[in-house]
Amino acid sequence: YETAEIVCMECGIVIAAKLQDRGPEWRAFNKEQRTKRTRVGAPLTYTIHDKGLSTMIDWHDRDVYGRRLSPGQKAQVYRLRKWQRRIRVSDATERNLAYALSEISKIANALKLPKNILETASVVYRRAVKERLIRGRSIQGVTAAAIYVACRQCGLPRTLEEIAQASNINKKEVGRSYRFLIRELDYFVPPVKPSQYITKFSNQLTMQGKVEEIAHKILKTAKKLRLTSGRGPTGIAAAASYIAS
Repeated sequence: YETAEIVCMECGIVIAAKLQDRGPEWRAFNKEQRTKRTRVGAPLTYTIHDKGLSTMIDWHDRDVYGRRLSPGQKAQVYRLRKWQRRIRVSDATERNLAYALSEISKIANALKLPKNILETASVVYRRAVKERLIRGRSIQGVTAAAIYVACRQCGLPRTLEEIAQASNINKKEVGRSYRFLIRELDYFVPPVKPSQYITKFSNQLTMQGKVEEIAHKILKTAKKLRLTSGRGPTGIAAAASYIAS
């Protein structure tokens, strides 16, 4: 720590040097101490139209000392909060972006998707806006397609049917928008592996670990015999899981 180096304790070789500690210089032993001692805000996020750079007036209705506000002060803070929301969105482009990102968050919450999927989908949609691909297309369709692109890129098994159901959009519309984004943004999307769906089905059906292991072995044998080419990954995974059970 004193020399900012990582050294092998056996031979003394310096593995890494000039290391930087990017953590805080203070220590906290509970949540209250951490809140009081921190001097920075939340990290940047692509899920908010202004990337989280602006501040918000919270809904606790308390002053800096923690005392409750009077009815008159509450009314004043309510008006300030309303105007702040309006000022954050300056034009129609930002307003549409804010709406689209909220739709992406809504779909992600409905599907219980992790944070990295939400961030990736927001980046995909932002790039589509930058390339002016949204004009003439429904925001709902493009946001659902962005979620599907993010799932495919991050290797998370989700079907078009699931995303279409969560976004209340026709499956064909989501598929059209997905193919459009892939083509226009020149994205490489790796093919879905049936093994990913076996794990997903195992979790959904609460199958025993032994059954899942047998299903993976069945899938491996089917690949060797070239029985999986030209067939959908969900169907193959479902068949392997059914045989294993």
